[in-house]
Amino acid sequence: MTINQVIAQARNYLSENDIALIKSAYNFAAQAHRGQKRITGEPYLEHPLQTAFILAQMGLDAKTIAAGLLHDVPEDTKYKLADIKKIFGEDIAFLVDSVTKLSNLEYHGQIRYREGLKKMFLAMAKDIRVIFIKFADRLHNLRTLEYLPDIKRQSIANETLDIYVPIADLLGIWHLKWQMEDLCFKYLHPAEYQELSQKYQIDKKLELNQYIKRMTKELGQALDKLNIPHEINGRFKHLYSIWQKMQDKNRKFNEIYDVFALRVIVPDIDSCYRTLGVIHNLWRPNMSRFKDYIALPKPNGYQSLHTTVFGPEGKATEFQIRTPEIHERAQYGMAAYWSYKKYGSKRPAPHVGWIQEILNAQKNSPDTKTFIQQLRLDIFNDRLFVLSPKGDVYELPTGSTPIDFAYAVHTDIGNKAKGVLINNKIGQLDELLHNNDIVEIIIDKQQTAPDPAWLKFVKTTKAKNSIRQYLKPSPVNRLLSLANPQHWWPQHPSQKPSAKKNKDH
Repeated sequence: MTINQVIAQARNYLSENDIALIKSAYNFAAQAHRGQKRITGEPYLEHPLQTAFILAQMGLDAKTIAAGLLHDVPEDTKYKLADIKKIFGEDIAFLVDSVTKLSNLEYHGQIRYREGLKKMFLAMAKDIRVIFIKFADRLHNLRTLEYLPDIKRQSIANETLDIYVPIADLLGIWHLKWQMEDLCFKYLHPAEYQELSQKYQIDKKLELNQYIKRMTKELGQALDKLNIPHEINGRFKHLYSIWQKMQDKNRKFNEIYDVFALRVIVPDIDSCYRTLGVIHNLWRPNMSRFKDYIALPKPNGYQSLHTTVFGPEGKATEFQIRTPEIHERAQYGMAAYWSYKKYGSKRPAPHVGWIQEILNAQKNSPDTKTFIQQLRLDIFNDRLFVLSPKGDVYELPTGSTPIDFAYAVHTDIGNKAKGVLINNKIGQLDELLHNNDIVEIIIDKQQTAPDPAWLKFVKTTKAKNSIRQYLKPSPVNRLLSLANPQHWWPQHPSQKPSAKKNKDH
């Protein structure tokens, strides 16, 4: 890798002033790492160059690329963070310092592991570009794992699957996620990787290429008739996801059928839905496999139309339909919102609720272990979308209940929750919600206290903390309780006098 390759990639979307910053960072890094070698025998500078190139492929801004070039300087050379700050400014110095601190994360010793993981989350919440640099750094290190001792390889691969891959999934950076997964698979399960890779390359891909060409030709002709510009590509799913499916469903390789998908790129949203209609007109759809992530994006911002149809010979075939901009975001997730590629200026990122959840978890956690547990429950759990009657979308972890939804809307709504309508039908406050449920909370305005029994079934940290906070007696209430305990300990709602019900959401 050379700096010219990095610059050629970055020049597709950055200004000459930005290119000058990248060149300056490279010159400083080259001087700092002069004479150093990696374990591979290559000049050490190869690693920061590869890191910077991955960041440029993601379309990230010049400061992030510069920080990628400089990220190992304070730890591995005679130069210090103060030198970087003096020459390149506070913003780049912060990015370099944050990545350096995350590099000290070790996957042995639970206390050290949790502390490092906490640092990663908080750095990400403060400036998400830190994690982009760390992903690029990690991906290149994974590509050179073969040069490390087996124990070290296993440790790095396990750490990547346990920490980096879930965060990449959370951010929707699929292009890096699947590469990290396959590289970890290769070193954690080498025999299975080799066997599956051989079967996949020789048996499945050769068989399916002709089928893909047939489907592509038929759909392309139909779209041409409607004058819908399009690009159709076959996408084979990566080895780790296929292997996971074999393990989860206890199936053999030849029993896994959905190992590929056809991706259709069209100019605009209207064309996406028109293309969907064309596909359903050509082949019978399996409506249980239809997902509209354009109208209802995933929490990480992922958008696409997904549909599975029964193609020629009844073979199940998945289609993904997107615009070019949606496709870019699908590849690089949240990183795409920091991209200057094609847009000339940084676009604002959408509201990302889990970033606030990270900060809330830090504020409300008495120790690091509790902090990590809360993040695993609230953020790394599968997410579902729940709607208010007005159409507002709320993202919640799987297993959430109407009470979790009520507190997500507003603490006061949660405290006053008396009943619930789910899809216009009376529901229970402790029942599990499902994707796309329309939830309307019935409140009692005279009710001021949550039910302590709710703590037995609520899922989200916000709901738990809100209930506990309200039930916690204050010093003043303790004095009042000497005269009447009910002054500070709320009555169970069933013990309160009946009140007029009000609806809110």
